[in-house]
Amino acid sequence: MLHKTLGNNKEIMNKSSVALLILLLFVIDQAIKIYVKTHFYYGEEYFVFGLDWFRLHFLENPGMAWGFKFGEGYLAKFVLILFRFVAVIWGTFYIKKMIREGYAKVFVICAAFIYAGALGNLIDGAFYGLIFEKSDPAVQNVAEIFPSGGGYAGFLNGNVVDMWFLPIIDTRLPEWLPFWGGNQFTFFDPVFNTADVWISTGVILLLIFQSQQKKDQKISENKKLKYTEGNRKIINND
Repeated sequence: MLHKTLGNNKEIMNKSSVALLILLLFVIDQAIKIYVKTHFYYGEEYFVFGLDWFRLHFLENPGMAWGFKFGEGYLAKFVLILFRFVAVIWGTFYIKKMIREGYAKVFVICAAFIYAGALGNLIDGAFYGLIFEKSDPAVQNVAEIFPSGGGYAGFLNGNVVDMWFLPIIDTRLPEWLPFWGGNQFTFFDPVFNTADVWISTGVILLLIFQSQQKKDQKISENKKLKYTEGNRKIINND
């Protein structure tokens, strides 16, 4: 359970600051996606700063974050988009609640990161099919935005644009290794987008600070217990 303060940190954020942070994160995510969609053909790859392990690799994902899928077909995609929509609506009210009740600044920031990421991927699935030309890997075309012939899919049936690929380890496993010997091993393998980064950052920081909060509470409770026991001894000696 999240509490209103973390240790001595009693800074809180107002609605304008939170809205500005969410807007900034959302714009960064959408700007990168639109640039990649309109400048790369499907499957095209670019080595950032010439680094082999830091790449832009354009793919489109019909499913969830980090390339995972939520079943197949229109129904599965519709359920996923509906889930994202409900999550964003719920997140709107929850962030308002956090601000109103004076939650610690760090928790509100974490929630804003998660919210911005969810909103970014929701927009992809809801509208990208309407406003973009299809990126066809067979012809390696660069998609046009607002094409005269219309988009590649209907409302709520678009794909999420992914682009970040970080194969920090890319090697072939030794033959003597049981089960996986001789197989190609890549870490980190999934291609993801900036919205996924926002969501993961928010969740990870939330877990870290929540764990720290529990430690601080335990230390505070132990101090109170020692103080109470010390007072009892003084009273008994008297």
